[in-house]
Amino acid sequence: MNFQIAEFKAAYGRSSQIPESVLPEIVFSGKSNVGKSSLINKLLYRKSIARVSAKPGKTATINFFSLKEAYFVDLPGYGYAQVSQAEKQRWAELVEGYLAQDRNIALVVQICDMRHSPTENDMTMIDYLYNSGFNFIIALTKLDKLKKTQQARRLEELKEELKDYPDIRLCPCSSNDGTGIDEIRKIIEESVYTAF
Repeated sequence: MNFQIAEFKAAYGRSSQIPESVLPEIVFSGKSNVGKSSLINKLLYRKSIARVSAKPGKTATINFFSLKEAYFVDLPGYGYAQVSQAEKQRWAELVEGYLAQDRNIALVVQICDMRHSPTENDMTMIDYLYNSGFNFIIALTKLDKLKKTQQARRLEELKEELKDYPDIRLCPCSSNDGTGIDEIRKIIEESVYTAF
């Protein structure tokens, strides 16, 4: 699978606008400011195909990026307190509407900051993905911000924090130094070819 040939396809502000699924979709979910855009850019060998915003809560649309064999689908980041209630409701309709459609979702990459325990919103999303039977992994970003001993300790703590979800795949990674990125590419590739 060629991760280097990718382009921005479209952005949708309402779930009803999204056309039918034609290729396997790799979905990226996570709270605002968790490094979602940076991870997508790193996976696609790009600097800025997915816009990295200094202001959290900026992505208000579902963004599609097309590869030859699949789409990368970037969901808007959740949990940003300074977004209005109306905007939060629109976000919920958009994301829930997308996930409820009959789509060819090959994999969901749920992104959490490795340095911290999953937030309440993270746990809600993980619970939803787990109980809905989605194929998903948890990409643990910001690995490079921790020392080696802290990395090992946080991984053990996360396993305990997520013990209600057995067999979850935890993928520590860094969009800065590239650690773990090849492993995530491999999982994406396997998921896409299984979906065909």
